[in-house]
Amino acid sequence: MKRLSLLVTLSLFLAVAAADPEAAPSAIRELGQINGQALACGQMAVAGQAKALMIRHAPKTRRYGGIFEEETNAAFLAQGKDTDRCPPPEDFAIRLEGLAKRLPAVLPGSPPAAER
Repeated sequence: MKRLSLLVTLSLFLAVAAADPEAAPSAIRELGQINGQALACGQMAVAGQAKALMIRHAPKTRRYGGIFEEETNAAFLAQGKDTDRCPPPEDFAIRLEGLAKRLPAVLPGSPPAAER
């Protein structure tokens, strides 16, 4: 029975990974962009939520950490000190909510939203 469970789990993991190999990195990039923009705009609560999603869902690998860090830096620099162009907190909340729903689907092993 344990072998069957392991086989089913691995099959699901491979099926999700094969569906769109760029889905997970793309979601992590978007999370990093939100984080960087929120930091530049002084929205520390939003940045904290983005980091929490990263920690909760992303595999603890150099690849995913690097993607998140690179996108955070790029978004921070792109936003610069132009706080007039900062989106309102509601926009950040909508984007984060969408990612929170998407991450479990693209990152196998992420807890479903109901379990958090």
